Amino acid sequence: GLSGGIDSALVTAIATAALGRENIFCVSMPSRWSSEHSKLDAKKLASRLKVNFSTISIESVITTLKDSFIKSLNFTAQGLTDQNIQSRIRGIILMAIANQDKHLLLSTGNKSELAMGYCTLYGDMAGGYSPLGDVWKTEVYELAKAINNEAKSSGHDEPINESTMTKPPSAELAPEQTDQDSLPPYEVLDSILQLHME
Repeated sequence: GLSGGIDSALVTAIATAALGRENIFCVSMPSRWSSEHSKLDAKKLASRLKVNFSTISIESVITTLKDSFIKSLNFTAQGLTDQNIQSRIRGIILMAIANQDKHLLLSTGNKSELAMGYCTLYGDMAGGYSPLGDVWKTEVYELAKAINNEAKSSGHDEPINESTMTKPPSAELAPEQTDQDSLPPYEVLDSILQLHME
């Protein structure tokens, strides 16, 4: 799942280097809260890495599911429930593609988010392998810079867009949402987590 964020960008770059671009299949699954720059960042990354890329809008699926909740269960999904529905729909789509085509789905969560529970069970946690599962969020940025520097020194385009590197981290599951609405800045959080866990 290629969102246009730093985590999925880094996972895509690592997987492409490890397995070859012809073996990588990326899917962008925008909802109404997906920013235009994130959609563009995902498309640019896939183009620079020359990996397979498609877009599946999830907005109609979200609307249908939420309408059925209202009709059948008489409740309106709001807040965290609404956000997790979006993530889980994406997980279902990715797992369906992986099952159908016999692919291995890579999850994109990093160690900081996983340690804080800042992820969705059956949503962005879906996958058979997590390349960033032992990588702190601050290290995600360092690795992305290293990959870009390596590409540049080899005379290639930097695969990870500057806007992906500099925009505030966000799950983009609600309007104007950023990770710091719920978490401390990652520089602070990672220091705390490292002291606590390691």
